[in-house]
Amino acid sequence: MSFTLIGLALVVAFLDWLAVAKKWVTLEYVAKPGVMVVLIAWLISVGGLQGYLIPFGLGLVFSLAGDVFLMLPRERFVAGLVSFLLAHIAYIIGFNDTFPPMNLVTLLVAVLVGLVTLRLYRRISQGLTASGNEKLKIPVLVYSIVISVMLLSALLTLVKPEWTALSALLSAFGALLFFISDSCLAWNKFVQLIPNGRLIVIITYHVGQILIITGAALHYLG
Repeated sequence: MSFTLIGLALVVAFLDWLAVAKKWVTLEYVAKPGVMVVLIAWLISVGGLQGYLIPFGLGLVFSLAGDVFLMLPRERFVAGLVSFLLAHIAYIIGFNDTFPPMNLVTLLVAVLVGLVTLRLYRRISQGLTASGNEKLKIPVLVYSIVISVMLLSALLTLVKPEWTALSALLSAFGALLFFISDSCLAWNKFVQLIPNGRLIVIITYHVGQILIITGAALHYLG
């Protein structure tokens, strides 16, 4: 399995991080969606559009759409939200090729993810009220639930015997970074500005996506 295009995805991602840091809008318009395009190309090149890797390919396509909606001159937040919601649903399907063992560890991880998500949503909900965006409460709640299930699904690959330690670690850490990215984006938009918030959001997002797809490909094609 060649990882040349993964290296290219990292290079394009770095260019986007530089564009965000320097506010080079033109470069950002090219580099930001470019990362997803390269990842899609890599998945196709390694023969990944088959079986349970199809949902991961769809997840990348929906993520690409979300990237475009959120970077338009007039941001389409709801359209971007729906696009990434579909991406997370696709990843949930991809991670759940088999059911995880039901034990105390599984329960504790589920409870922890649920509590963190609930605490984050409560604070973001307060921010939505304060900023006059109460109509977004339900969509953001649905999104919060779905992304928490995606994160849980990825974390539970760590206890699935059919997943190797490397593929599970890559996917789980990638999903955690994706969760952090979306949480920071919502916090930065509706609660309060985070120093270098946009840069934090985009770095965790790109690294998270790259790790998720690499881990999934190693599992299903390795």
